[in-house]
Order: sequence, then structure tokens, then C-alpha cells
Amino acid sequence: MRFDVVTLFPELFAPHLTQGITRRAFESGQVDVRLWPLRDFALDTYRRVDDRPFGGGPGMVMLAEPLERAMAALRADRADADTAAVPVIHFTPTGTPITQALVRQMADALTSPGAVLLCGRYEGIDQRFIDRHVTLELSLGDFVLSGGELPALALLDAVARLQPGVLTTESHEQDSFSADGLLDCPHYSRPERLATPDGELAVPVVLLSGHHAQIERWRRDQSLLITARRRPDLIAAARAAGRLSKADEKTLKALSSPGAL
Repeated sequence: MRFDVVTLFPELFAPHLTQGITRRAFESGQVDVRLWPLRDFALDTYRRVDDRPFGGGPGMVMLAEPLERAMAALRADRADADTAAVPVIHFTPTGTPITQALVRQMADALTSPGAVLLCGRYEGIDQRFIDRHVTLELSLGDFVLSGGELPALALLDAVARLQPGVLTTESHEQDSFSADGLLDCPHYSRPERLATPDGELAVPVVLLSGHHAQIERWRRDQSLLITARRRPDLIAAARAAGRLSKADEKTLKALSSPGAL
């Protein structure tokens, strides 16, 4: 699948695409990322891509005309593909939060054409361009960033790690928000006892028992506990979807008793 990134700062992307485990997806071409530096499509000497907002106010607004030229160029470059089916994603605090379900949909090489990722800056993008081209507006959460590059990188990373051969299937199937929509449980490694100034910290005994059924139950209980405390909305969604067992409900009921888990 192919992602075209329209950005003022293409240099931010190269380190991410060439390092870490997700680089396998980029180097293999499973996730093909093409960068479109927006200033290349400005026609004046100063390569201007922004101007003052009509109606007054602080900050600058990204101009529609350089964006129109960038969009025309990348669509011409995609001439062998069905560009009408390619979503144009604008990253903005007013967008829909990115979810694992959306990431999985975009990561499916059989059905996903990729996307055009539009990285805004300053006070935003001329609304006329958004109205003409943008099909989906996404956000990382209820906070404001300086631009769309970080959300674009986050989306690319999330898509890349789901590609075959990047991680083991078990790794991403056990991620938070994945198979059952709950948060992940805690994880531990060596040493069994960690020396700290406050004393030794031990790994939970059940993880050393070798009893696989008990270990899986402990992990499930911890996942339920963390989700119930931090994201009760996910518990409600899992219950509504019929993803909670009788044992799960028993664990959740025990949460009303402090120290039960």
C-alpha cells in the first residue's frame, strides 16, 4: 500500500522510516511512503505557503494554491492507481480519534489503497482545500500539536507494525485494543528479583509457576482490572459485544472489594 505525505518538513520522516523494527515494512515496500515537500509547489521567490487569515486573528493559514498543485502532482504520479478510492487524511485536533480498528482497516494490504496524509501547520489549512479534497479528519487525542507530522508518523508506525513479517502474529494480537478491545496486562522480565533503594521487587509468583492456564487467567484479570480503572468505556463496549466471559464478570465484580486482586 502507498502513503503520500504532503508536508513542510519531510526531513522529519527519514529517521523513522529507516530505524527500528517497523523499518522492515518500509524497506520491503509493504508500506510505500512518498514525501511531497509542500514548498516545492510554491511559485514565488520566497516559496511562501501561508498568509494572514481573512477576518483577522493570530497566526497564519496554509494557502490552498500550493496544496492544489501538490495534490495534482501526486495524483498524476498515482496515475496507474484508482486515485478516487484513495482517502485524503487531514490531521487536526477537531478530527476523529485514531483507533486500533481504523489502523487494522488501513493495514489490510488486500483492501487498503493507502492514503494521502495531509500535514497541516500554523493555524490550519484554507477550508476550501479541505472541502474539495479531504475525506477523513483524524486526531491523536484531545490536545494540540504544532503540526500533522507527528500524527502521520504515528499512523504510519501503527500500520507498518501490522504488516506480515514485521512482528509475530501473537505480538500484535495481544496488543491493547486488539482482539477483545481491552487494555494490555503488565509484563515482566529478568531478574526475578529487582534490587532497588526501596527494597526488592519480585515478579508475580504465578508467572514463574509454569501453569499456563493460571498464567493466562492472571493476565486476563490484570487486563480487566487496568481497563476497568482507566477506560471503563472499553469494558462497557466489550460487554455489549459479548466478549466477556462468566469468569471475566466474576473478576469485575471482585473489583468492588479493595485488594481482591
